[in-house]
Amino acid sequence: MAALTAAASIVFIIEAQIPLPVPVPGAKLGLANAVTLFALFFGSVKDRREERLTAADALIILICRIVIGAVFTGRIIAFIYSLAGGLLAFAGMAVLRRFVSNKQIWVCGAVGAMLHNIGQIAAAVLVTRTPAIAAYLPVLIVAGIVTGVITGLIAQFTLERIH
Repeated sequence: MAALTAAASIVFIIEAQIPLPVPVPGAKLGLANAVTLFALFFGSVKDRREERLTAADALIILICRIVIGAVFTGRIIAFIYSLAGGLLAFAGMAVLRRFVSNKQIWVCGAVGAMLHNIGQIAAAVLVTRTPAIAAYLPVLIVAGIVTGVITGLIAQFTLERIH
């Protein structure tokens, strides 16, 4: 769990330094979610030699990554948005996990990214009391589908390579 938390945190911190050519505030690739997806699906791999990760372990990795990311990037207000988006995305991915195979992790990635964007926008609207922020949601949903498929495929291919 510590190694996955460290990996996710490093990816998150590096990604936070890369500006995207998208005019939507807060838009990013979300590559650290590949680690969360990997952790969520890794527990389902049948191998007697290794300990299993549970969904609760994957959730702990996610929360630790969000906290560490907020501390190291200095974006404490972003913590609220990341936590709201991360928890909603995780809930959706954990439910969907029961219905998809290890060959369909990319589906969880896409759904998780969309839910993350919905959670972030909802938190931003609540914190700022500015409903107009929701106007960014359609662009973020489309971007989330694309980036979510990418992060899902990263997790899926990594899982396949390990087992």
